[in-house]
Amino acid sequence: MNASTKTPIVLIHGLWMTPKSWNTWAERFRAAGHEVIVPGWPGIDDRTVDDIRRNPEALKGIGITQIVDHYERIIRALPEKPIIMGHSFGGLFTQMLADRGLGVAYVGVTPGQPAGITTLPPSTLWAGTPILSNPFGRNGAKPLSKRHFHFTFGNDLTRAASDELWEQYAVPSYNRVFFEGVAAAFNEKGGASHVDYGRTDRAPLLIITGERDHVVPPAIGKAIVAKYRKTGSPAVVEYKEYPGRTHRIVSQDGWEEVADYALAWATDHQVREPEAAL
Repeated sequence: MNASTKTPIVLIHGLWMTPKSWNTWAERFRAAGHEVIVPGWPGIDDRTVDDIRRNPEALKGIGITQIVDHYERIIRALPEKPIIMGHSFGGLFTQMLADRGLGVAYVGVTPGQPAGITTLPPSTLWAGTPILSNPFGRNGAKPLSKRHFHFTFGNDLTRAASDELWEQYAVPSYNRVFFEGVAAAFNEKGGASHVDYGRTDRAPLLIITGERDHVVPPAIGKAIVAKYRKTGSPAVVEYKEYPGRTHRIVSQDGWEEVADYALAWATDHQVREPEAAL
């Protein structure tokens, strides 16, 4: 398969991040001949980290459905269905886009869980404490402290090294997204992150987790896969766990191994027909 016929790839970033967090994988996939599209969430778009920190107003009040609808519009404008990969909350959005039938293969990298999965380890709840501790801030955009960044993203690093990454990457949260995600864990049918786990025509889905991830520990990834498989749907759902990897798995030392596996899996499993036309 030459570059002109390789499937395009859409990468979806997670909470507290911008498209910049995907620079590693995006550059590697482009070098392999793929067109790679890395759109920001609504309100982030192509803005810089510094600009978002100075003026986070556009992030306030944005919820899960608005973000997924935003990505659906982008994907439907493409000439062909892409491979879709998402990290963290982006991995949740990837599953929701899969439920809408918009890709030829899907990879959730340390993904958030869709509605109805109640597995919430203590470290996950602690990761959300700065947001969830203030219900009056539901529609706000709270900055991520360097201390909390060290817990959520930099737990394999010294505090100094983690602080350097905070300077480069961290932006305020979309508080509403976190509140909706937690609430949906206990509301499978009506939660904002609802998906049809039993959908039979969903293109193949891979869930990747990291052993040392504080935000999405392996227990969540395994619960996601179990939920899909419990339905008896013939749609492919597979799981891959990496030892020693944290929530920063897409840029942590050794990220190349994870990126190459995700790409090889997605290209090997992608569905061409009847999923080819949007």
